[in-house]
Amino acid sequence: MGRYLRLLGQYFAQYGKVRLAYKADFFVSVATTLVATFFGVALVFLLFRRAPEIAGWSFDEILFLYGFGLIPMAMFNVVSVNLYYFGQVYIVEGKFDRVLLRPVHSLFQVMSEQFRLEALADGAVGLGLVIWAGERLGFVWTLKALALGLLGIVCGTAIYLGVFLLLTTVSFWVEDRVGIIPPVYNMLTFGRYPLDIYNPFIRFLLSWVVPFGFAAFYPSAKLLGHHEHDTAFLWLPAVAAVSVGVAVLAWNQGVKNYSSTGS
Repeated sequence: MGRYLRLLGQYFAQYGKVRLAYKADFFVSVATTLVATFFGVALVFLLFRRAPEIAGWSFDEILFLYGFGLIPMAMFNVVSVNLYYFGQVYIVEGKFDRVLLRPVHSLFQVMSEQFRLEALADGAVGLGLVIWAGERLGFVWTLKALALGLLGIVCGTAIYLGVFLLLTTVSFWVEDRVGIIPPVYNMLTFGRYPLDIYNPFIRFLLSWVVPFGFAAFYPSAKLLGHHEHDTAFLWLPAVAAVSVGVAVLAWNQGVKNYSSTGS
């Protein structure tokens, strides 16, 4: 583990130097990311122009939830760039052969060869929203609350990683340049709003099939005192562990199934 952490630090530092060599391009990417996030937050404001609360959640609570959801998503986006292009770059173009020649786990190499540093801006915005909304709600950040929040962020990041890594492994069996990640990625936004506003099927889907609800909604509900969701929150570590575990097992099986393009 120590070796991989050192390698990750070296990969990250090296990529950071390369990325910041083109500062204008980097800051344009950051600005683009912030604009997209701004429109998402603006939608929350527009919704509350017509309703003082939604499904028992006030404006400040939903803003807290939305901001909290941005943090694990930002952490995931930093390391997940190559998952989106895995089918095209590594399988179709045959670059996965190079990965298999190195004495380091293939998944670690794929995820650490490139980072999306501008995604950290989303995390900063999310943290700002959580702090601002928390102050308006009179929320007190006790040691317990901080621990629960950190647990939610770590498990939320793991859930996003597990879900999209599992989808990425499909490329080992189906050589498709686009893959099946884009349509599922569009479901992320649903997890940044109270699950209580959806019908039972959608709630079940976002909790136990594609568990995006556990990445943002259930931790936020626990922190904000919506005790009707306390039982679901208890499943958070297990859902995160299963998500990552199943995805890694699928990856390892996909590596065994992989056959070079021969090019």
